[in-house]
Amino acid sequence: MNRIAIIAIALLTVTHHADAQVRVFILAGQSNMQGKGSIKHLEQLASDEATKAQYQHLRDGDQWAERDDVFIRYLDRHGRLTTGYASPTDRFGPELQFGNAMGDRFDEPVLIIKCAWGGRALAVRFRPPSRGLGDYTQRNRETKELEPLAKEVYGEAYRDTIRIVKETLADIAQYVPESDGTYQLEGFVFFQGFNDVIDDKKVSEYGENLAHLIRDVRKDLDAPKLPFVIGELGQQGAVPEKRYAEKHFGFRKIQSDVAKRPEFVGNVAYAETAVHVVPKGDSFDGGYHYYGRADTFFHIGQSFADAFNRLSP
Repeated sequence: MNRIAIIAIALLTVTHHADAQVRVFILAGQSNMQGKGSIKHLEQLASDEATKAQYQHLRDGDQWAERDDVFIRYLDRHGRLTTGYASPTDRFGPELQFGNAMGDRFDEPVLIIKCAWGGRALAVRFRPPSRGLGDYTQRNRETKELEPLAKEVYGEAYRDTIRIVKETLADIAQYVPESDGTYQLEGFVFFQGFNDVIDDKKVSEYGENLAHLIRDVRKDLDAPKLPFVIGELGQQGAVPEKRYAEKHFGFRKIQSDVAKRPEFVGNVAYAETAVHVVPKGDSFDGGYHYYGRADTFFHIGQSFADAFNRLSP
């Protein structure tokens, strides 16, 4: 092969993203979507002889690898997909393995837009607009009296999510180098529920709220067939402690039943997370954050990817 041919191949390799339609995924939710997987634990898994083969694609020598075909925007930060796009920055979330799996699947570049904040209930801050206002209260810090929540609180996180997505798509070349500005919305993951499961009233309306969320997201993003993945609230693992079992199993059934509604069959998938909890393993965080375990968050990300692959094989 002559020198000119070698240079031409090199240039094609460097610029393979040019004029490629970007595949866009939206990951939304509360603290577990923010990401609480311990990078310190991930380092252990990536170096241990018994587990490192599964995690070696995340390494580049003695550094964490950065994908050159998968990009992420997480609130005010953006760049090539790697660890640290979480809260705090010594953590990672489902986006890490999800992005690697989607990057391996598509020839085109992938962009993940992650919109996640801690402590957000679907009944309140993620409340979809078609559900109207709720009738929840809060205690006044000064008077100690209960008072109605301010109207602007309802749907705050929902509106922020739609705003961030639209802003990103309008300037997508800023987030995906060499993009020509074209994109395809591929899917939406909603991984949330802890701030609802602890309140019986919020649990009672969760199914309807979630169904309205799916419809409203599709309407507001002008994507009526947008594939949607519901991430199971899997705290407590596959066999919760007896005092939590009824509550958690009941909540998971509400989530999975939404995906089974006739209008959502074939376009909404339910992704299991509880099966990836290590019930008696080392903890790197509180139990409501899946113990902060890197292996659990890694497998949750893969579970989301597998769910999308079922919807769009």
